[in-house]
Parts: sequence; structure tokens; C-alpha cells
Amino acid sequence: MGNAPNTLLPVNGDNAWILTSAALVLFMVPGLALFYGGMARSKNMLNMLMMNMVCLGIVPVFWIVIGYTLSSTGSNPYIGSFEAFFLADVPRDDLRDIFFALTFASITPALISGAVADRMKFSAWVVFVPVWMLLVFVPAWAWVFRPGTGFLIERGSLDFAGGTVVHVAAGAASLALVLVLGNRRGWPEQPLLPHNLPFTMIGAGILWFGWFGFNAGSAFAADGIAIQAFANTFTAGAVAMLSWLAVERIVDGHATSLGAASGIVAGLVGITPGAGFMGIHGAMGVGLAAGAICALAVRVKFKVGIDDALDVVGVHMVGGLVGGLLIGVFASPSAVGAEFEGGLVEGDGAGLLLEQAFANVVVGVYSFVVTFGIAYVMKAFMGIRVDADDEQQGLDLSQHAEQAYS
Repeated sequence: MGNAPNTLLPVNGDNAWILTSAALVLFMVPGLALFYGGMARSKNMLNMLMMNMVCLGIVPVFWIVIGYTLSSTGSNPYIGSFEAFFLADVPRDDLRDIFFALTFASITPALISGAVADRMKFSAWVVFVPVWMLLVFVPAWAWVFRPGTGFLIERGSLDFAGGTVVHVAAGAASLALVLVLGNRRGWPEQPLLPHNLPFTMIGAGILWFGWFGFNAGSAFAADGIAIQAFANTFTAGAVAMLSWLAVERIVDGHATSLGAASGIVAGLVGITPGAGFMGIHGAMGVGLAAGAICALAVRVKFKVGIDDALDVVGVHMVGGLVGGLLIGVFASPSAVGAEFEGGLVEGDGAGLLLEQAFANVVVGVYSFVVTFGIAYVMKAFMGIRVDADDEQQGLDLSQHAEQAYS
């Protein structure tokens, strides 16, 4: 092997950084599983891990067979072509970017699992993931990320690393799926508390670590924009944690470990769409807003009676919207040395802000409506919720015949 000719990509810093970033994003999935698993009840720990990890089996196969070609090829502004079906005739040099995108695709449906914790059939989840990827994620990716063809990016909206495609789409889908599934039995009358907050804190740390690949890797080069995105990711996560804890202290009278972990994630979600489009001061503003607004948003579910079990809507949809809209305020071409429309602080008006609002509303509404339809059809034909006895027993035993703890 040592004497084999080098027929792959040339060895350079950009390739090394993107491949490393892809591995970091992949590592976010087990991090998310721990983050969610610690917030679930002990009898559903393994189920939460499985709902996340199975996405690493389903989505790569889906992406190779049809996901990449329908999201990233062709010239139609709304959907791709079949020219790269099964990655046919794809140049080897393109595999780096295809598989980097694949890691983003893998974590997106995993985010939804937190909303439906404790009550969804595992068999239904395995069917839901590829169907949702095909009908929601693939077209949203085509709209937002295909320069020269995607209808939202061509209108002028900005999304550096997936705030719209990943977080707003997953958050809106979570709301739709929860409405079809219904609330967990006993909620909200009975407190359904996290069973292992140390797992949740460890998961948050892994997510923060992996998010540097998520955001800085989206520069697709080891350059100044990647450095700025890295710095912004660090900054927003830190500020948002403090912002969330401050809201907790004011509203509830105490700061919690769950609040610290949730605040970090809210800040990371918020900075994702604008990580490479603003400077440090913009990142601080995003972190401050995302932490405070998401801390308040997660309380809304109790007022409206919608059981988003692990606060996917309040953190990912709301955080993604906050970050996406604030691009229209803080976008700064001068800060990153690139050409794009500036926000209110540096730009000529509210044009970018309006485009950001339009893109996020389009993707969010589309994801909600289509996901509601998918869930409704699945409920009618195969059922998507475990029965009362299985829910009482716990999904570890009823769905997997295993227990996380003896």
C-alpha cells in the first residue's frame, strides 16, 4: 500500500480540514444521542440512542442512492436531477464535498427524535426518516444550497451552514409530528424528568466540539472565513449559555445544568446560518438573543399543551429562526472579506432581512405541512405510536428487548 500511486485528491490543508470537519459532524450524532438520552426517562434511554444512531445507517445509503442527486445536481430551481443516481459518474474529487454534506443530512432527522421521545414506534421511525429526507430535506437543500439554481439562494437569502435547511426544517417537522402523535401519557400533570443530566452535559460538550466542523468546515477551505466561523461558533455558544442561565435565574430563581447545556446548543443553532457572514460582535448579539429567546420559548409548550418532549421546537426551530433573521442585521462583508449583501448594521437597507424572513418562512411552513401529511398517512396505515402498555413499560424493553440499566 505504501508504494501505491496517489490517485486521490492532492494532499493539502483544505482537503485535510474538510475531511476532519466531516468526522467532527459525524461525531455530533452520538453526542446528540447522549444529550437527548440524558433528558429522557431511564426506561427509554436505549431507544433514544437507537433513534439517533440508526440515522447513521439509513441516511448514508439514502444519500448515496438518491439524496445527493436530487438535492445537488441539475438546473431545476426546485429539485435536482437523476444524473448522479447511485453516485453514477461522480468524479472522485467530488466525494469530499458529497460526504461532508452527507454528515449534515445524517444529523438532521436525528434532531427530530427528541420531540417524539418516549412514545414513537421504532419501526415507524425507520420508515419516517427516509420518507422525510426525500420529501422535505432534499428539496429544501436544493432551494437553499445550490448556487446558480436553487430558488431561495438565487433570491439572495444566506445560510452558511444549515440554519434553515437543518434547524428550522427539523424544528418545524418536530412540531407537526408531535401534533399527530399526541402528548405522552401523564404529561403535563406528571413531571417527566431527565434521568441523567451528566449524560446531557457530556452530550452538549460533544455537540460543541463537533459544531466547529459543522460551521467552520462549511467554508470549504482552511482560510480566513473558516477561522471567523470557528471564532463565531465558540463565541455564540458561550454567550448563549450565560444568556439562558440569566433568564433562568430571573424567571425561576436558579440556574440549572440543563439550562447551561440547552443554552450552549441554542447559541450554536443560532450562529449556524450566519457563522461565516459576520464578525465577533455579531456572534455575540446572536448568542445573546438565541439564549434568552429560546429559554423563554421552551416554556410555551406548557401554556399551549403541546408535548415537544426535549424542546426541539423551542431550541432548534426558534434558534434557527433567530439566527437566520439576525443575518439580516449583522451580516458584515467587511468582517469576513467576502462579497454578499450586508445586514442593517452595515448594509443599505432591510433587503437582506426580508429575504431571510422569506426563506425561513418558506422552508419552515413547507416542512411543517409535508411532515404533518407524512405522519398522518403513516398513522392511518401502520400506526406510529406505541400502545399504552408498551409506553408504560418503556421503549427499551418494548421496542428493543434490552435495558440500559439492570
